[in-house]
Amino acid sequence: MADILSQGEIDALLSAISTGEMDADELKKEETEKKVKVYDFKRALRFSKDQIRSLSRIHENYARILTTYFSAQLRTFVQISVASVDQLPYDEFIRSIPKMTILNVFEAYPLDGRLLIEVNPNIAYAMLDRLLGGKGVSVNKVDNLTEIETKIMSQLFQRMLSSFQEAWSSVVDIDPIPEDIEVNPQFLQMVSPNETVVVISLSTTIAETTGMINICLPHVVLEEILPKLSVHYWMQTKKRQRDEGEVQVLEQTVRSAPLLIQAELGRSEISIEDFLQLGIGDVIELDQEIDKELVVRVGGDRKYLAQPGKHKNQLAVQVTEVVEEGEEFER
Repeated sequence: MADILSQGEIDALLSAISTGEMDADELKKEETEKKVKVYDFKRALRFSKDQIRSLSRIHENYARILTTYFSAQLRTFVQISVASVDQLPYDEFIRSIPKMTILNVFEAYPLDGRLLIEVNPNIAYAMLDRLLGGKGVSVNKVDNLTEIETKIMSQLFQRMLSSFQEAWSSVVDIDPIPEDIEVNPQFLQMVSPNETVVVISLSTTIAETTGMINICLPHVVLEEILPKLSVHYWMQTKKRQRDEGEVQVLEQTVRSAPLLIQAELGRSEISIEDFLQLGIGDVIELDQEIDKELVVRVGGDRKYLAQPGKHKNQLAVQVTEVVEEGEEFER
């Protein structure tokens, strides 16, 4: 929306033009000149702002889940938050991370392709030290992971993937499966160097150690679910899930509601005088014939025809016919 000038600003502008301080022709020239925006084809923006916001929201939830999990697992102060969400070429991402780091490669069925979580060595070894009974101090050693270190980190990353699955459940149901742990990014070629990836950087603090956890999501892997990352789709899905949940709750409530069922042995009409004189041993004659079926009422309405009998020494009726709504029948 264009700025609205006050009367004082308009007077000052007209005064500047009339005194020659500003040139009206120059102003017109600036308006008519085409504004050129630089576009780098090597850094193609393939994720919309709406999708980036959705990814940011998903991983903010992921950061909260990880904070809770690691706080309980490591029993020390842990703080994880989303620092940035950027899209860039895969080659640029590989060059931006340390030459020796912890790379957790995994697949997320039904998505087709591989995803990556890169954990800064400071953070990874602080976690490892804490799990092994230390104070959570980082060790500057990544080039050679021992078999025990690899096993412990694999278990740790497995729980990170479970939290990843939980964070994404509001958009799509995925089943993350760990594939490999690598320490040299130069040996890792998930997609082509020019492929656009979105990188979510999580600022992580464990005790007194700080570092980054980077999540790399290639566009080619997320392409089939990108429409689900729009706010419009997300809000519609939430509303539909809420409506379905309300229907289920209503259905369960109705199913558990008590319902009165009565089997009529028959009816009779007597005067009030005879009713007042009824006593123990008196017999009331009903209008129901023995060979006729009984009427079963549900909630006061006629619903079934049945025949009387016994079941396990208890009086019972056996339904023989369903009475449709509005159907007339003889007693």
